[in-house]
Amino acid sequence: MSDLFFVIEAIAVLLLGYGFGAVVNYLADVLPRTRRLSPARCHHCQRPYSWKEYLLLHHCTYCGTRRARRALVVQIVFSLLTLALWLWPPPDRLPLVMAWGVLLYFGVVFVIDWEYRVVLYQISAVGAVLGAGIGIWLNGWQSALLGGGLGFGIMLVLYYLGEVFMRWTARRRGLEAGDEVALGFGDVTLSGVLGLMLGWPRIGIGLLFAILLGGMVGGLYLLWLVLRRRYQPFAALPYTPYLLVAAAVLLYLA
Repeated sequence: MSDLFFVIEAIAVLLLGYGFGAVVNYLADVLPRTRRLSPARCHHCQRPYSWKEYLLLHHCTYCGTRRARRALVVQIVFSLLTLALWLWPPPDRLPLVMAWGVLLYFGVVFVIDWEYRVVLYQISAVGAVLGAGIGIWLNGWQSALLGGGLGFGIMLVLYYLGEVFMRWTARRRGLEAGDEVALGFGDVTLSGVLGLMLGWPRIGIGLLFAILLGGMVGGLYLLWLVLRRRYQPFAALPYTPYLLVAAAVLLYLA
């Protein structure tokens, strides 16, 4: 009987993860386009999906356009990650419900940044509330606020230093500096959110880990572009994935 209950619970958790994936897909579909919660629509004909069509990943019944492959990948990945957190819970100080909440938030940030290269301010605002609640629960309000302020402040300094460096490099090459930036401002706001979650001094460790990981992966990627003769100067390297990876390691494993 216990084995049967375990299987039933596992199936329920998988379905919960499927729902998490649907939420991530929905927010990634509507927020970058409308900046608000609005009906999910077919990208081709703009016909709104019904909730049943959307959850079951149906193609558009009006024009026949299929859903993006990302939708299926997200649904599967979130089902498995939600189950993994249930089977192997994070450290005792991070309750499972909070761990699922962080997973959902990180998923929204990652998918939108992956497709649109932007961290929306609306997402950062929600993240600040979520991060403050989790950070105060885990580390106390002083550590949470200090971590949030320093996370934002450190990355803000790096943001402006990157801007100065890009302008200096452009002048050295005899080019006009455009809108290219070495670090996106969305990374700055996200670092503030992660600082609230991690608190001080863990946000310092997280930023260092993210910068080192981003530099290593980014260096290998640039080398690959050079070898293929596809390198372009002033190409910005996205740091959002590395910030999320660093924070996930510290929250779920440390």
